[in-house]
Amino acid sequence: MAMASPAGCLHTLSGVPHSLHYRLSFLNYVSPVFAFSRDANYGQIRDSKHMHWYKTSTMLKHQPRVHSIPSVGCTPSGYSKLIRSHSLICKCQRTESNSGSSVESGTKSEVSLNGMNGQSTVEESEAVQKLKNGNEDLASSGMCGQPEATREKVQKISSKSMEDEAWDLMRDSIAYYCNNPIGTIAANDPSCPSILNYDQVFIRDFVPSGIAFLLKGEYDIVRNFILHTLQLQSWEKTMDSYSPGQGLMPASFKVRTVPLNGDNSATEEILDPDFGEAAIGRVAPVDSGLWWIILLRAYGKCSGDLSVQERVDVQTGIKMILKLCLADGFDMFPTLLVTDGSCMIDRRMGIHGHPLEIQSLFYSALLSAREMLTPEDASADLIQALNNRLIALSFHIREYYWIDMRKLNEIYRYTTEEYSYDAVNKFNIYPDQIPPWLAGWMPNKGGYLIGNLQPAHMDFRFFSLGNLWSIVSSLATVDQSHAILDLIEAKWADLVADMPFKICYPALEGQEWRIVTGSDPKNTPWSYHNGGSWPTLLWQLTVACIKMNRPEIAENAVRMAERRISQDKWPEYYDTKRARFIGKQAHLFQTWSIAGYLVSKLLLSNPSAVRILANEEDADLVNAFSCMISSNPRRKRGRPAVEKRFIV
Repeated sequence: MAMASPAGCLHTLSGVPHSLHYRLSFLNYVSPVFAFSRDANYGQIRDSKHMHWYKTSTMLKHQPRVHSIPSVGCTPSGYSKLIRSHSLICKCQRTESNSGSSVESGTKSEVSLNGMNGQSTVEESEAVQKLKNGNEDLASSGMCGQPEATREKVQKISSKSMEDEAWDLMRDSIAYYCNNPIGTIAANDPSCPSILNYDQVFIRDFVPSGIAFLLKGEYDIVRNFILHTLQLQSWEKTMDSYSPGQGLMPASFKVRTVPLNGDNSATEEILDPDFGEAAIGRVAPVDSGLWWIILLRAYGKCSGDLSVQERVDVQTGIKMILKLCLADGFDMFPTLLVTDGSCMIDRRMGIHGHPLEIQSLFYSALLSAREMLTPEDASADLIQALNNRLIALSFHIREYYWIDMRKLNEIYRYTTEEYSYDAVNKFNIYPDQIPPWLAGWMPNKGGYLIGNLQPAHMDFRFFSLGNLWSIVSSLATVDQSHAILDLIEAKWADLVADMPFKICYPALEGQEWRIVTGSDPKNTPWSYHNGGSWPTLLWQLTVACIKMNRPEIAENAVRMAERRISQDKWPEYYDTKRARFIGKQAHLFQTWSIAGYLVSKLLLSNPSAVRILANEEDADLVNAFSCMISSNPRRKRGRPAVEKRFIV
C-alpha cells in the first residue's frame, strides 16, 4: 500500500509515526473473503486523542471453523497503555504512490483458481487411499485430531495431483484486505481447536508462498504484501514504555473486522501487527526486515516491475532497515548481535549471540539492498558503510565459522590464553569444547559453517537454514558451498532420513537440553526446533543445489517428501531422529510446508528462475577478500603508530 498524500510521504521520509488511517465502511456487512473464521476479536482504533478497544462478535464463514479469541477488555497485565496506532485501517479507495501511481486499480484482484497445469508427479495421494479404506490413523504422537473435519478437505482433493492439491490448499490460506489478497496465513488446519497465532500472516512464513506466486506469474499478492507491510514498519512499537529502533518490521499481522467508530451497524477492516510484544518470549523478529528486502528484490527480478522498489517510501523503508542493522554498538565483530529466538528458531535454543542464520540473511539483504538503492548523494554514506560491512562480514564468516576435518584438527591443537595481536586462537576457544559426536560425524570430504561464534564459545551444531542460505547468498565461497552439499550427501541419513530437512543437528539432550532450553516441553530432543524435520526447508535446499549445479540432491529430497507429506496432510514439522512421526504439536496444512514443496517443484522445472533469489559472488568483494587473505590475518603486528598532533 502506498501513501496517499504529501503529508504521508513526509512522514515516511522523516520516520515520525503517524495515524494515517484508511477506512473501509461496511453497512450491516461483514466481508466473507477471509481465509479463516473467528468468534470474538479485538481491534484498535485511534482517533485524534484516544485509543479505544472495541469488541466485535463476527462469524466469517469462508472456512468451516471457528477461532475463539479470549476476551481482553484492556491492555495485558504489566503493560503500559499503548501509545501507538497499532492497527492499519483501510478505506477502500486505492491510495496513490509518491509518484502518482496507484497500488491497485479497480476492484478485487482476481486470483486464478485453476491450480497448476503441470504434469502430475503422483497418480493419487496415499492419503486418499487410506481414507477410502477407512484407515486414517497417523502416528502423530498427540497432534490435534478431529478426523471428521479433515476428511471433508481430503475428499475434495481426491482426484487431484499432489501439486494441484498443494495449490488449492495454498489458495485457501490467502488472507484478503480491502478485497485484495495480502498474504497467506500460517496454517489452515480445520482439525485443530487451538489456533494460537497461526491465523496470522507472518513475514518469514509468507516468503516461500510469495516466491511460489511469483514463479506462477501472480504478482499482485506479493506487491500488496510488500507495500502493506511497509506501512506497518513506521508504527510506534512499545513494550513496558520502551520502543525499539525505527525500521523494525513486524513478525506478523492479522486482518481484523471491527465496528466503525463504535457503530455496530458498520464495520471496517484493519491490519493489526505484532512486533514481538505479543509473541511468546516477547522477542523482536530480527529476520523479518531481512526477508522483506530479499522478497522485494525477487519481486522486481521476476515481474520486471522495478517501479515498486524505486518508490520513495520503499527506498526509505530499505534505508530504515539498513540503518537499524548497521548502527554502531559495542560489538567488535561485523556479525549482527541478536538475542535468542529472533529468527525461525523463535524459542530458547542457545542461539543468542551471532547465529549463522541471521548472518546469512543479513549478507543477502545487504547485497539485495545495494542492487535496489537508487544512487543519490544522501545515500552515499550508507552505501559506503554497506560495502565495508559486506567485506568484513564475508571474511569473518568464511575464515572463522568454517569447519572441516582439517580445521577441526587445528582447533584440537589450539593453544589457549594467547594475549597478542598475532594470536592463532583469536577467540580463545578451548579444545575440550569439541563435542564427542563431531569427530566421528565429520566426513573426510565436506564441511559446514558452525552455528555461532562468540568469545570462548563455538556452537558446533549444523544449522540447515544458515548453511543453505550462505550458499544462496554467496556468503560461503564456491569451494565451501560444494563442501556443504558434500556433507549433506554424506550425512543424508541424519539430515534428511524419512523427511527433509533437519532444522539443526544434533538435538540437545539430557542435562544440556535442560540447561540450554530451560526444559522447554516443546523443544524436546528431536522435536520442533531441537532437531525436528521441517518440510519448508526443502525450497532453500533446492535453491542452493540448483545454484551449485547439483539439482539431483534436491530432486532426491523432493521424492522423499512426496512419499508421505500429502498423506500426512502437510504438517508443520516431524519428530524423532529419522522424522518418523508427525510433530506432537504440529499444525496440519501448514502453509509454508505446502509452499516449500511448490517452490521446489517450480524451480526444478525451471532452474533459471533461481536468479531471482541467488546472489552471485561480487568481484569487488572477492578482490578485497583475497587481499585480506594474502596479507595474512595472523601476521605479527604491533599497535598502529600514533600520529602526534600539536596544537600551535
